[in-house]
Amino acid sequence: MMKRKSQTTILFLIITLVLGGTLSGSFALETVEDIKVYFDGEQLEFDTNPEIVNGRTMVPVSTIFKALNMKVNWDADLQKVTAEKEGLGISLIIGSSQTEVNGSSVTIDAAAYITSGRTMVPLRFVAENTGGAVVEWNADTRSVMIYSGELSKEAKVETEVESEIVSGEALTYKIVDTGVTKLHTDKTTSSGISEGDAFFGQDANYDGYQPSYTDNGDGTVTDNVTGLMWQQTMDSKMTFDEAIEYANSSNIGGYDDWRMPTIKELFSLILFTGKSGGEVAKELYIDTDYFDQPIGDKSIGEREIDAQVWSSTEYVGKTMKADDTVFGVNFVDGRIKGYGAVNPRTRDENTAYFRLVRGNESYGQNVYVDNGDGTISDLATGLMWQMADDGQTRDWEEALAYSEDLELAGYDDWRLPNVKELQSLVDYSKSVQTTGTPAIDNMFVLSEIKDPDGGESNYGFYWTGTTHQDGNNTSDSASYVAFGEAQGEMHGSLLDVHGCGAVRSDPKSGDTSDYPDYFGPQGGDVRYVYNYVLSVRTIN
Repeated sequence: MMKRKSQTTILFLIITLVLGGTLSGSFALETVEDIKVYFDGEQLEFDTNPEIVNGRTMVPVSTIFKALNMKVNWDADLQKVTAEKEGLGISLIIGSSQTEVNGSSVTIDAAAYITSGRTMVPLRFVAENTGGAVVEWNADTRSVMIYSGELSKEAKVETEVESEIVSGEALTYKIVDTGVTKLHTDKTTSSGISEGDAFFGQDANYDGYQPSYTDNGDGTVTDNVTGLMWQQTMDSKMTFDEAIEYANSSNIGGYDDWRMPTIKELFSLILFTGKSGGEVAKELYIDTDYFDQPIGDKSIGEREIDAQVWSSTEYVGKTMKADDTVFGVNFVDGRIKGYGAVNPRTRDENTAYFRLVRGNESYGQNVYVDNGDGTISDLATGLMWQMADDGQTRDWEEALAYSEDLELAGYDDWRLPNVKELQSLVDYSKSVQTTGTPAIDNMFVLSEIKDPDGGESNYGFYWTGTTHQDGNNTSDSASYVAFGEAQGEMHGSLLDVHGCGAVRSDPKSGDTSDYPDYFGPQGGDVRYVYNYVLSVRTIN
C-alpha cells in the first residue's frame, strides 16, 4: 500500500513551545535518563545521560557538536573546548559563564562542566549558535528536537509527527475502541469479511485503542487509555443544577476535583457490543464488569431505556419547541441525544443520572492542522481526516467501499470511521440555529441540504462503520453522526428533536424512493439511509 508522510505545517512545533516552554527544571541538578534528543529526526545516543542544571539541559559536548558537523578540540591545560566548522567557531571554558562565538564574547547562564569524564554543555546555547539550528522542547514526551538550518520545513514536521503521534505518547485525546468484533452485512452477521469483499472496512475490520480499565477499589475506575478517572456507581437521578453542586462537593476516593463530564468524555465509555430494542434493556453499552449502570424503574412508570446519563454539555440551540437542552449518552440504547432540561408540560426540572469524572482536562479538545492537500490532521487523536465530503450520498455498503477505495493526498489507507472516531469531530459550540453552520470546525466543508419538507437549510447525517445492534434485526442499522439538526416530525411539525451532534442510526440499505421517511412515535425521527461520508486514516 502507498504510504506518504504528511506535511502537517509548523503549527505542531509552535504547540510544543507553548506547552513545553523552555528547557527548564525546578532544582539545581537532575540526571534525567528519560530525556530524548533528536537531531534532524535521528535520536542521538549519549554515553552520559543529559542533566538539567539551573533550568538548562546539559549534554555531552562531543556528541552534540559532532551531530552539528563541527570539529571538536580539547585543551586540557586551559580546560577549554573549541568547536569549528566553516564560518563558525565556538569556545567554552570549563566553569566559566563567558564563551566566544566567532570571536565575540557571549554570556551563558549554565557554564560547561565535567562529569563522568565527559564535558557537559548547554544544549540550547550550542544549537542556536551553530548556523540557524532550531531547538524545541516537548514536555509531554520529554524530548528535545534540534533542526539544522538545512532541514526543510516539511522534514521538521514529519519528525514531529513520527516522534509524537506515531508513538502515541503525546496524544491527549485517544479514542477508545468501540469493542466491536462481530462482522455484519446489511441483513445478518457474517463469519468472515475480508479485504475486497462487500462490506469490508467496517468497525470490526479495524482495531483501535482497546478498552482497558482499573478498578481502584475505592469507588473509582481509571480508564487506562484516556487517563480519566470515573465514579464507579452513580447516585440517584438529579437535576442539572443539583449535579453541579454534587460534583463540587464530592470527595469520592479521597479526591476533591470531581467534575461533570463533557459529552466527549462521557462518550469515551460507550461500547457498541451492546444490544437494544424498543423500550427494553438487553445488553448494556458499557463495561458492567467495572461500572454500575441502572435501567429505568418500571414500577414508577419509567421505561427501561429511561436511564440517560447527562453530560455537562448544553446544546447551544433549542430542541423541540424552544426547549433548553442537555446532551447525554444512553448506555441502554447506544445513542447521544439532547434531553430537555425542563418538562414542557409541568415546567419542572427534568432529572437524569450523572457519572462524575476527574483528570486529563485536555480530553475532547482537538488540535487541527490543515495539511494543504485536502486533509486535516488532528494532533490530539492521531487521526487524519478527509477535509470535505464529495457531495454524494450513499447507503452503508457503498460508504464502506468509497472509503476503502479512496486515494487522497497520496494515501490509500482510508477507511470509514467508527462512531467514536467520527463523534470526536463534533464541535458542540456550533449549531445551525446559532452559528448557521454544522457542528464541526470551520476547516471542514460539509454539504448543505434542505430539510425533508424542502424548507430550511440543514446539514446531513454522516455514516460510521459501526453497526448499531438495535431492534429486532441487530445487523440492519449503522450509527451516524448528525452534524446538522437531528430532526423529527412531531405531531405534523418538523423540529430539531435531538440537536446538532446527536448520534443515532439509520437502516443500512433501502430503496432510494422510500427515503427520507419518519420512524417512531408522534411522527418519528427523520431517516435518510443515503448519507454522506468523511473518511479517516490513522497517522502512521
